[in-house]
Amino acid sequence: MKQLFKNTLFVPTILLTQLFSYSYAAEDVHWGYTGKSGPANWGDLADQYAMCKKGKNQSPIDIKASLDTDLTPIKFNYIKQASTIKNNGHTVQVDYPAGNSISLNGTQYELKQFHFHSPSENTIDGQHYPLEAHFVHADDKGNLAVVGVMFKDGEDNKKIAELWQNMPKQANTQQNLANPFSAIDLLPKSHDYYRFNGSLTTPPCSEGVLWLVLKQPITISIDQAKQLVETLNHPNNRPVQPLNARTVLK
Repeated sequence: MKQLFKNTLFVPTILLTQLFSYSYAAEDVHWGYTGKSGPANWGDLADQYAMCKKGKNQSPIDIKASLDTDLTPIKFNYIKQASTIKNNGHTVQVDYPAGNSISLNGTQYELKQFHFHSPSENTIDGQHYPLEAHFVHADDKGNLAVVGVMFKDGEDNKKIAELWQNMPKQANTQQNLANPFSAIDLLPKSHDYYRFNGSLTTPPCSEGVLWLVLKQPITISIDQAKQLVETLNHPNNRPVQPLNARTVLK
């Protein structure tokens, strides 16, 4: 079964600029999460967003039927710290300098940024979580790998509190973090994961993205999750998409 994911599909490098500014999208056509510009209509907003409508390997998905296999462990090499946090109107995002990466099956993917969705975009056995973080990486050929981390209802998360303390309230603004932030602090102890091929979860919904969703959630309070929604003025999750012929490995 390893051959199913020996190579991820190539994503043109031109998409990387769109991706790392978040919101995974060309900004010349307005899109959002509500009304006529919401997820149900993304594929009709512009020709470059057509994959949102016609794609067969779209993300997010509901992870329920998965195949047991011998997945290679993800090696996290998060060393450099971030110093700023931005609100781009679609999410809250923390960008990273060169020097952080994951290694998987002999390929190194550099961490570019992480951002948040509330409620979670991917679901597990039909369950949404209050928050999901996406750690976005790219290899030297432009192939993308996204690590998903779920946050379950529980006690306040001290590291999220650090970020939210400096979260910009206005769209298209950026703030300095009070203290440098290490991405490793938002990972659970266990790095066991689900693996599947998918897409960007916002326009242009390009496919060929390697998804690695960690099984173990970490805690966040409901009030902390609400702070993100209140800051953005709306939830920012795309509904789950059909699995079609894909297989989820675990």
